[in-house]
Amino acid sequence: MAEKSEILEQLCKFDTPSITNVVATYPEHPLCLGLYNPWTENWYTDQSVRCMYPELGPIVGHAVTCVFGLPDPNFSRLTFLDVVDALDAAPKPTVLVLQQKFPPEIAGKVGLAGGNMASAMKAVGCRGLISNGPSRDVDEIRPMQFQYMLSGVTPGHGAMAVHAVNVPVHVAGMDVSPGEMIHMDENGACKFPADNAESVLTNVRALLDEEGERIGRLQKAQSAAEIRAIFAGQSYAAGDDKDA
Repeated sequence: MAEKSEILEQLCKFDTPSITNVVATYPEHPLCLGLYNPWTENWYTDQSVRCMYPELGPIVGHAVTCVFGLPDPNFSRLTFLDVVDALDAAPKPTVLVLQQKFPPEIAGKVGLAGGNMASAMKAVGCRGLISNGPSRDVDEIRPMQFQYMLSGVTPGHGAMAVHAVNVPVHVAGMDVSPGEMIHMDENGACKFPADNAESVLTNVRALLDEEGERIGRLQKAQSAAEIRAIFAGQSYAAGDDKDA
């Protein structure tokens, strides 16, 4: 068995849609692990977030989670330093999945996790952050090689507080529990159990080899009949354009 760190680095060579293909997207394909019902389970992000630094390429990390919201006079036990401690204690590398729970009237104005927070997170082995709200300091963070996946950008914020650390969260259509693997790039993010990392790597390699051979044949095809023959027997081509 390959070292876990080597497996994760190898997973960074593949785009996130390819990872989703073997995690759950095509459950009838022999190389798909079928870890989730692709439509009913929340295992990948929706269009409400976007990648701030697509030039960084894919990243992979163990999920550490937290929840931020307005200060609560009845609960002040946690601070951002508890988030840093959780990142420090987790297997490396990590991705912070940060759920913002702010009132609707200010939710789009919370510039959460700017340069200071990103610097602290990177120092303890975090590669990136996914949040259902906006952030700021994108110009300052760009040269840090730290990925942001956000709903947008805004320049300011008011008082805020940590409500929970390492609890199940829901961010941009994806349910994440601490310790799950996160794979993310400019297409979005998906998750899968950490124990499946090697199987995901093995299968995505095999699937892309298969697809590469098929694409080569398609590029040489000169008729619809040839295209039909090439797709014959492929579960995700049967009946409709499932591999769009």
